Amino acid sequence: MELISVIVPCYNEEQAIPLFFEEMKKTAEQMGEVDFEIIFVDDGSKDRTLSVCKALCAEDPRIKYISFSRNFGKEAAIYAGFWHAKGDYVVLMDADLQDPPSLLPEMFRLIKEEGYDSVATRRVSRKGEPLIRSFFARKFYRIMNVISTTDIVDGARDYRLMTRRFVNSMLELKEYNRFSKGLFGWVGYKTKWLEYENVNRVAGETKWSFWKLLLYSIEGIVAFSTMPLMIAVFTGMFFCCIALLFIIVIIVRTMLFGDPVAGWPSMICIMLLIGGVQLFCVGILGEYLAKTYLEVKRRPIYLVKETNAGKERNYDNL
Repeated sequence: MELISVIVPCYNEEQAIPLFFEEMKKTAEQMGEVDFEIIFVDDGSKDRTLSVCKALCAEDPRIKYISFSRNFGKEAAIYAGFWHAKGDYVVLMDADLQDPPSLLPEMFRLIKEEGYDSVATRRVSRKGEPLIRSFFARKFYRIMNVISTTDIVDGARDYRLMTRRFVNSMLELKEYNRFSKGLFGWVGYKTKWLEYENVNRVAGETKWSFWKLLLYSIEGIVAFSTMPLMIAVFTGMFFCCIALLFIIVIIVRTMLFGDPVAGWPSMICIMLLIGGVQLFCVGILGEYLAKTYLEVKRRPIYLVKETNAGKERNYDNL
């Protein structure tokens, strides 16, 4: 039988994991033509997430767990899941059931019968989300599609079923600063988008605050576009032209009317404005430099404290 590996990144999800497992068992029974393995990736949780995963492992041999030495972030958990997945197909899901397992049979059918390399999901509504968060999320996707050549669909979820070929391509991308929504689009392949209504969390609270989402969006912009650097260049050119124009005006005014002392408030305002623009541009350069600094150190993306999913596979031998 063909095998589907289910990767479930977890951070403080002790309440949601048992509910997720019950839903996955129903889906597995419905899809009797394939076998499943479920890989829970504990991203340094502070609650009983790891204990719950171990208890489920004792109950069902299809369940595996990977526990990090600390919190490395969801992107690291996704990469670890890809590395340990043994399936012919791999699906990435959240433990909070915002990614309905009931969609999995249709996703599998689309890959098998219509020849897609991946079936991705997107929300057509954002019911239950704060209005401000939804507004900025839509603006982010719009900006990304303007400044980047990578296709990132509005409302895209990480919930995605992939062929082994697609996953192997994702494993080729070993960068430390990861933005999976962009990486999925960058590798290409034939992808089908499946739409569904937003589903609220089944238990617990979201780990993504507005601030964390803002930082994550900056990660995506820096990872998949150099447009901010071009903005800094054109902003500098614009203010150089403004400064040259002011110099001409000051010279003409001085020749015609002399050089009165009045005018220092406007001078201070101009200095503060130009200084602020300079700091903004230096900040953009610093962000790109910081990402380069983290990449060249070549630290591991994650460290495993304990696991029953086997040792790290040598991908070069695949």
